[in-house]
Amino acid sequence: MDRSIRIHETEPTVKLTLTQFVTLDGVHQAPGGPEEDRSGGFEHGGWSFPYDDEDFGAFVTEAFGRVDAFLLGRRTYDIFAGYWPEHTDPSDPVAGKLNALPKYVASKTLTSGDWAGTRFIGGTDLVKDVIALKEQPGRELQIHGSGTLAAYLLRHDLIDTLHLLTFPVVLGTGKRLFEEGAVPTAFRHTATRTTGKGVVISSYDLEGRPTYGSF
Repeated sequence: MDRSIRIHETEPTVKLTLTQFVTLDGVHQAPGGPEEDRSGGFEHGGWSFPYDDEDFGAFVTEAFGRVDAFLLGRRTYDIFAGYWPEHTDPSDPVAGKLNALPKYVASKTLTSGDWAGTRFIGGTDLVKDVIALKEQPGRELQIHGSGTLAAYLLRHDLIDTLHLLTFPVVLGTGKRLFEEGAVPTAFRHTATRTTGKGVVISSYDLEGRPTYGSF
């Protein structure tokens, strides 16, 4: 694979952003509930639950206020589709956007879904499909969770901004966003805040490849 940073002939109109929950040791697996993802024998599902507060909710509301479409992995889509269509309050900042806006789902096998606004992409060339989405007019195309998809797109320099929510907990096992063999990448830190329950929310923009030196 070409390890040089991906450069578009023109700047993408839509910014592709990733919002990811991670533990202090980098685990992103199953933050929302015990049955969310038990693959690999994972027994710590639901680890983000104790840290919900007003500060956390304020960040989520802000993030969903910038979105024009969603890009989701197959597993995350299945979880969302099993819950959010039943929550139809248009004033809910999450439900209102998820139910009303386009949802692009990366899958090589599925071609249709029951949730309104769903379109499946990536059947033959996911990178090409995502680049095409980024060239559309709009503000943000958002990935939430979807760790496997996110890791793949990071390897191809397609995610413009990371919002990493680091929770004050160590699990010791589980899927990590940056596994061994991740492409060396430099990011520019743009913002940090800490919630009342100790979740550190940090934002980073894609910068390029790391530079090296000696002290």
